[in-house]
Amino acid sequence: MSVNLDDYKELVEELSTASQEALRATWVEATKIYSPRGLDNYLKGAVALKSLGRGCELVVAWLENAPLVAKEVGEDVVSDLATTALSLASKTSGAVIEMILATAPTAAKRLGDADLFRKYLQFLNVLVAQAPRGLRPMLDKLDVLLSQLTLGGLRRWALWGAHAYRTDYEEQVRYFGLESKESLAVLQKERKGTLFIDVQRRVNMYLRALWGRDFFMKPTSGDFETREGYKPYIEDYFIHLPDAFDDFVSPSGETVSGLEVYRAAAAHAAAHMVYTREPISAEALNNWQMAVISVIEDARVETLAIRRFPGLKQLWARFHTITPEQGATAGDYLNRLARALLDETYRDDDPWIAQGRVLFAEAVNTPGRLETNQTSWDIGVTLAHAFLEKKIPYSLRTDVLSAVYRDDNRYFWEFVEFDFEKAIAAGYEKPKQVRKYVSLMEMVNEVDNELAGDDAQEIWVLPTPFYLDQEGVTINELEGKEPVSPPFHYSEWDYQIQLERPSWVTVVEKRPKSGELALIDEIAAQYKRLISRMKFLLDAMQPQGVQRIRKLEDGDEIDINAAIRAAIDIRMGHQPDPRIMMRSVRKTRDISVLVLLDLSESTNEKVAGQEYTVLELTRQACVLLADAIAKVGDPFAIHGFCSDGRHDVQYFRFKDFDQPYDDKPKAKLAGMTGQLSTRMGAAIRHAAHYLRQQKSSKKLLMVITDGEPADVDVRDPQYLRYDTKKAVEEAARFGIITYCMSLDPRADQYVSRIFGARNYMVVDHVERLPEKLPLLYAGLTR
Repeated sequence: MSVNLDDYKELVEELSTASQEALRATWVEATKIYSPRGLDNYLKGAVALKSLGRGCELVVAWLENAPLVAKEVGEDVVSDLATTALSLASKTSGAVIEMILATAPTAAKRLGDADLFRKYLQFLNVLVAQAPRGLRPMLDKLDVLLSQLTLGGLRRWALWGAHAYRTDYEEQVRYFGLESKESLAVLQKERKGTLFIDVQRRVNMYLRALWGRDFFMKPTSGDFETREGYKPYIEDYFIHLPDAFDDFVSPSGETVSGLEVYRAAAAHAAAHMVYTREPISAEALNNWQMAVISVIEDARVETLAIRRFPGLKQLWARFHTITPEQGATAGDYLNRLARALLDETYRDDDPWIAQGRVLFAEAVNTPGRLETNQTSWDIGVTLAHAFLEKKIPYSLRTDVLSAVYRDDNRYFWEFVEFDFEKAIAAGYEKPKQVRKYVSLMEMVNEVDNELAGDDAQEIWVLPTPFYLDQEGVTINELEGKEPVSPPFHYSEWDYQIQLERPSWVTVVEKRPKSGELALIDEIAAQYKRLISRMKFLLDAMQPQGVQRIRKLEDGDEIDINAAIRAAIDIRMGHQPDPRIMMRSVRKTRDISVLVLLDLSESTNEKVAGQEYTVLELTRQACVLLADAIAKVGDPFAIHGFCSDGRHDVQYFRFKDFDQPYDDKPKAKLAGMTGQLSTRMGAAIRHAAHYLRQQKSSKKLLMVITDGEPADVDVRDPQYLRYDTKKAVEEAARFGIITYCMSLDPRADQYVSRIFGARNYMVVDHVERLPEKLPLLYAGLTR
């Protein structure tokens, strides 16, 4: 279905006449490349660049080149390109930004991967800060540079010139324009043998000719930081190959081209994807056993592949160059075993190598045994145990396979979740579990399995707890099953695309476990002196009943003393004070407070130089704070949270606003534990949900945490920081003041950007938390 430009009339009208003409010229091609969401971002990017006031040429460059970038590496990176262009506006001229946009399709085509293109944009940000005059001449030569260098090589070449000619601007321009001898020398040094982007099509056709199917391949920034590069690997059913391979030179002087290295690596990875049909469990295995099993599994899939295509043996064997004389490390023995299982002409008289050959030959000669990777497990464990007699230590970091074409074998190891049907069933979701509230009679008469697990399609729930008369407890309590609330779904802010991900996070409330009340009594006894010192402060915070406000021009009654003074002034010929009225005002506190505790795994760590943990200190501080607030009479709640990915943010309500502070919430505070991670933004949104239900005119959310927002499924440290900042801003729109007390000594680097310059406190001495928290509460609510 074609998309009409008139559908975006509001955005188009914001552009200049020349920009609108350029948009119409590129619109048909853009609609073929972009999704509706992508078209919206495309036009919004043009409007944002127009707002810079750098001329219509910059906008035209965006309109012409952004679709070409999306065509090469996907439309998701277009927002990154726009963000980079906008961020560079304060650092360089509009002409340079226009060149960045004009050369972006070249970079996208040469890099061939969205992640690599994002790293290229990051590199431009670094370079414009270190060598701003070199950026323009480098962009002029970008096609030449990327035809010879990987992204890592380009970065090292550019930073060498930036550091060498930091103050010599003329030489800096000559260096980045490839006009100096030093520039060409460094270029030659960083030049790689064969770039992936140059041979990708040929390698893909090679695999299709072998297996009769397509394999999806991606380049990786194997040398972005180091010259050594990464090993190939398989992830999410993509074969990831380094963005460049040097020619391989054997000890005998034989040279193997980079194209042949790519063919060997791709064919080996494809053999894994074809013949590894089940995962190998890593449970109860040590690193050495896993290393030996990996060698056997490599040999197994290569043997099966060679049965169909005998020529692969000659291709792979050229990269195994180890000799029997090399036996100083465990890694040497692994490489000798790998060569022995591939090449029967290789002679190695070591008993351990011979044992491996015998075991593997038995598997090869037994019909059907080589078809399963259980064979690799059996042989690998046997050989790993036999190797212990050599008493040679194994190092996971240094004892690695030297054959450059072999991947890191992460594909077939099962650590968490492994699903080979995922590739076939991509796009088909598992049916969602439905929670249905039913009456007691429906539950009794119709339920099939009252103890159904998480795989049940439909869960029936009673609207109120069901108590057993003979036990005096609910079924959940009797069975030891923890009741789980219906899920709460919240959006999450993605700072990279500057949009919210709707219903992205799931918060589930769980019942806190109760602990020993004696623990709370011990805390009260430990801080008895502090409690007595706080008594006077708390008394001052108590509501004072009716107060008279004097010296008012307009009030409820006459202030007799002020009226007499005014009369005296009149008699003496002085100007009288007209403020002779007063008003009686009822002084009351109108504030609700919610204390939100970070209960992540890090709270179990001991305080430096002390025998108690951060969690124990947090509990002590909460007990003292709860006592203080209860004495003042403010409605308050104490909640906590932890997370295990965006689908499982666990939320605990230790005390609610309408609940008295008695033995029940105290027991819950005594039983709180630390676990998992810290997805703070979702927890703040859920806490704000409860604060918004309070009738108080002032609402305060106090967050106590020992670290920055983080979670297991988020790698970008900035992502959850920006989301938490957004959650704080959302709470502020509803009149909720959010204040953070951080126990992280490094929190100054990020906490002020999240909560605001005045809405946080970093506790330098964590052991003083119990005395600081009640005093902070007093200062915030007076």
